[in-house]
Amino acid sequence: MKKAPVKKTAAKTATAKKTAAVKKTAVKKVAAKKAAPAKAAPAAKAAPAGKPESQTSLVRRARRINRELAEVYPYAHPELDFENPFQLLVATVLSAQTTDLRVNQTTPTLFAKYPTPEDLAAANPEEVEEILRPCGFFRAKTKSVIGLSKGLVEEFGGEVPGRLEDLVKLPGVGRKTAFVVLGNAFGRPGITVDTHFQRLVRRWRWTAETDPDKIEAAVGALFPKSDWTDLSHHVIWHGRRMCHARKPACGVCPIAPLCPAYGEGETDPEKARKLLKYEKGGFPGQRLNPPQAYLDAGGRPAPPLGGVSGT
Repeated sequence: MKKAPVKKTAAKTATAKKTAAVKKTAVKKVAAKKAAPAKAAPAAKAAPAGKPESQTSLVRRARRINRELAEVYPYAHPELDFENPFQLLVATVLSAQTTDLRVNQTTPTLFAKYPTPEDLAAANPEEVEEILRPCGFFRAKTKSVIGLSKGLVEEFGGEVPGRLEDLVKLPGVGRKTAFVVLGNAFGRPGITVDTHFQRLVRRWRWTAETDPDKIEAAVGALFPKSDWTDLSHHVIWHGRRMCHARKPACGVCPIAPLCPAYGEGETDPEKARKLLKYEKGGFPGQRLNPPQAYLDAGGRPAPPLGGVSGT
């Protein structure tokens, strides 16, 4: 009768040792977990490997990406400086094969000397070439801007037409240029399929097309027409600032969970942050005279020609 308490005490001691051992193991696991290097969260794929994404799912994902980008770039705008449709038309033609920043640094001199279509139509080509030299392909671009100015004077009374079919008749003006002008000078929706737009929509598997007109049609089918102009700004801004051609900044991308191409670029957040450009990287933007909303959001205007861009 007196030995029972001894057995009971021994049992309690064994249980206590077992509990202590379990706790010690748990503590080691927690410590090991904390010491382990953090890993970037993997992105959700558009669809499992080998399984095609349904059209409904694609539409939902594409529209969600656009909504996310609208929150990241609420101040997105055309990055060419302009005060009227004529200036935007000329600047857009000049932006081919160069940056908007370079165009913005060049056009103040051009428009100061040739402020109207009539002035540019009558310009000496050699003088225009000298002004446009920093933009590259200056001879071809001089021919285009003088030619389109003559077309405006002769066919449209010196006014920029507000219809796609009229704009594309002008020298050097294709659908991309026409939609930039229609969307941003006339408020008429259009999709601007530039190199950034083409790269991103294929990365996101919105389309596999490579022809700009077919890309325009495929992407346009995913969104209401009223979204087209702002969608173009969002995608192009993201391509310039974060989703670069050679090394995307995947580690800081706000749409990583929606991107099938996640991991093609730098996934480490700290390293990815160093890849950001323009205002996202703390540098000046592309416009010398940007909208007030951009300045209010912390953006900085670009320097004039010959200045230091910081990018």
